[in-house]
Order: sequence, then C-alpha cells, then structure tokens
Amino acid sequence: MSRSRIVIVGAGFAGYQAARTLSRKFRGAAEIVLVNPNDYFLYLPLLPEVAAGVLEPRRVSVSLVGTLRGVRLVLGEVDGVDLASRKITYVDPEGQGGELRYDRLVLTVGSVNKLLPIPGVAEYAHGFRGMPEALYLRDHITRQITMAAASEDTAESDARSTFVVVGAGYTGTEVAAHGKLFTDSLAKQHRRAGNGLRGDTLPRWMLLDIAPRVLPELDERLSKTAHRVLTKRGVDVRTGMSVKEATNEGVLLDDGEFISTHSLIWCVGVRPDPLVEEIGLPSEKGRMCVDEYLQVPDHPEVFACGDAAAVPDLTRPGEFTPMTGQHAERQGKAVARNVAASYGYGERRPYKHHDLGFTVDLGGVQAAANPFGVPLSGPVANAVMRAYHLAALPGNRVRVAADWLLDAVLPRQAAQLGLVRSWSVPLESASPELAHPPERSAGAAGESGSGGTAASGSAGSAADAGAPDKPTQG
Repeated sequence: MSRSRIVIVGAGFAGYQAARTLSRKFRGAAEIVLVNPNDYFLYLPLLPEVAAGVLEPRRVSVSLVGTLRGVRLVLGEVDGVDLASRKITYVDPEGQGGELRYDRLVLTVGSVNKLLPIPGVAEYAHGFRGMPEALYLRDHITRQITMAAASEDTAESDARSTFVVVGAGYTGTEVAAHGKLFTDSLAKQHRRAGNGLRGDTLPRWMLLDIAPRVLPELDERLSKTAHRVLTKRGVDVRTGMSVKEATNEGVLLDDGEFISTHSLIWCVGVRPDPLVEEIGLPSEKGRMCVDEYLQVPDHPEVFACGDAAAVPDLTRPGEFTPMTGQHAERQGKAVARNVAASYGYGERRPYKHHDLGFTVDLGGVQAAANPFGVPLSGPVANAVMRAYHLAALPGNRVRVAADWLLDAVLPRQAAQLGLVRSWSVPLESASPELAHPPERSAGAAGESGSGGTAASGSAGSAADAGAPDKPTQG
C-alpha cells in the first residue's frame, strides 16, 4: 500500500517550518514533497545585509536538502492547482512541465512586490523580495559610486550617487540604513585612491513614505529611534511624501521637486502571490480564506498559511493576521500539526499568536527593538537582534557570525560581479525569487498580470505589509 502524499508549495518561512515539522512527526510514514523554485530557504530578514556587502549570499540561503531530512524536494514553479483531481502542475527550471498528485496540499506560496499605478515605476524601479534583487542592488550601488567618482560632469556624478527608497516600513528602512553605510564606505575608498566623488561629498540617500512616520506599523518609540539614527547618518527622511512619476533621469515627488537619480528602490510592501486568485477559491484581498485551523472551507484536504492566506487573528477578533515573517513561521508549525492531526497524529489546534516584540536592523551597531514591550536602542538592541537571528536561522549560524566579525574589522569589498542584470529582475514579476531571462522579463507585465494595484496616485506604503519582521523571542 502506497504512502499518503503531502505536498507543500513554497519554501518560505511557512513552507519550510511546515516541511520540517511534518518530517519529524511522520518519520517516513507519509511522503512529504516540497515544491519550490530554488533549493534553498531564504532568510529574508538579513537580505539588506547581503545587498550592503555585510553578508555573502549563501549565508542567508539555507540548503533545503541539507536541513530537511525525509522531505523530497521538487524544483519548480507551480502554475496550477486542480482541486477536483487533487493534483498540481509545475514548470521546472529547464522549462519542462510536470504534475504531482496529493492527498493533502499545503499552500504557502508567499507574496510578490506590490505595485501602484504610478507612471514609470514598473520600468525604472527595482524591488527587494528575493536574492536576485539583492545581488543586483549590491552590484548596482557599487557600479553607480564607481561611475560617479569617474565622471567629470557634476550633475551626472550627483545623480549616480543619489539613491531613492520608497516605503519606510521594515524593508525600506533597513535598506536605506545599510545602504548609506555601504555607499559611504565605497566613497571613502575611492577618496583614498585619489578618485573621490566631486567635492569629496558623500552619497545621498532619500527615504520616502506617505505615512506620517517611519515604521508606521510599529511602536512609536521604535519609529523615533529609527528616524533619529537615519537622520544622524545623513539619510534624507521625508514622511507624508512619495513619488508622482519615475523617468530614466530621476523621480518627480508629490511636491513638484525633481530628484535626479539612477536608483529607485521600491519597498512599498507586497501582495499575495497571483496563484491564489488563479485557483478560484474564496479570497480576501488576494489571500486565500481559511479557518482558524488553517484549513480551506469545503476542501478539508487543502491547507494554506503565510502571506498567501487570510488567517483569522484570534487575538484581534474580526481581523486577519498581518503578512509578516513572525506569523508565517509559526503558522507553518501550526499547519503541520493540523495536517498530522487529520491523519490521527494528535489533535488539531487553532492558530493563535501574540506578538512578543520586534527588532529593526539599522546597520553598524545600531538597531531598535522592543522584546516583550521593552523599548531598546543602540548596541544593546543590536545585540538582541543578532542573538535572535542566530537562534532563528535553521543553518549557517557560524558563517553568519564570522561575516559579522569580519565586517567589524575589515572594509567593505568594492567589487561588482555583474551576474544579475537589470532586465532579469523586473519589478512586475510573479516570481521575484528567480532571475529571469530576457524574453521572460519582456513579458513580465503579463505574467504577474491581474494582481493589479490597491490604490492610485502616489506611492509609498504606510505599512510595509509582508516585509519580514523580526520577533525578538519565540
């Protein structure tokens, strides 16, 4: 008699934890299949450090086959779910189609960049949701500073050394904080080499958001700490402000000011993966509707969690859990328990989680945190943040700690590899975890398609929905 097959789609926080928990519960009694485009789990909270040259890419890329014993990995992007036949279809990295039948299905497909209907943004901005985008940004920043230092035209040099980040949630704040330190380090290296920026100026970073403060979704004390650190470092923070239009020469702000720049970094939040709506089941703002047990109504064999699922928040009746890494990780464990319970292994339990605190990485020795509601800042918050990340990482802990130590005593490396080109990381993509070939990038608008936008007018998200938050405990 063949074993029952449990198929998990997506290996983000929720999918990874679901696969790991199920493998430990069944110990070979059921076939556990994980379908994911890549063979690694990406630890998103540390991605800004990859873009800023603090960590090497593989440090935050945890091998799936190396850490998930008893789980069969299938490389591919799922492009269809047949609920009647209980099977999924997918396309592997070489473009070949395949299908998998399932007895239980766990959808943890995550989210993609959220777009707003602002002229020029899709063409000239780049997001920050996957490893290809982080690697592109790291090379792009290095290249722009090098070209700015070499230019004899003051206006061109200023434009190349100006970086605009839209969205002051978790991701945007951390990208701006780390990016400013990175470019300052690069500029100083050029200066020591006798080829500094014109006037020996430092690169300019701007952080924009339509919200009245940075980190609007967090405790105001953390927001004030982040704002203070950023402004002291030289980041031009503008709240209640965003982009009206983007061009190949720069961005036009709401107040009519034009900023000459070659770097527009889009961090306004995320939207659920378009696959959710393509399945055709009831959804809430693109997120699949589930009950408190993470089960899809009328389809007891289908479960969903993470950013792709509208999970009832039992701590706030009438609301859904936020699209954060903290919830996704815990929902992954909860859904595994409930899937196991459907086979008679234990009892199912509703998902309920109280936030235990958050951390925000502000680069260097600076951070903001509130473990158990206690506000911390500076080196103490930084120590709490790094301790949490080392504990939460499912692998590569020693390597990450080693990179942190090396960064504290050695200068950043001013070298670009050029492996990820601009056209391979389109903002409008249904799969930001992959670098796309030219022909696919050209049709990116069609592939992410109908996800659409939730608002019109200016950009800049008041709540960086779906940005991976950093719980300080648990």
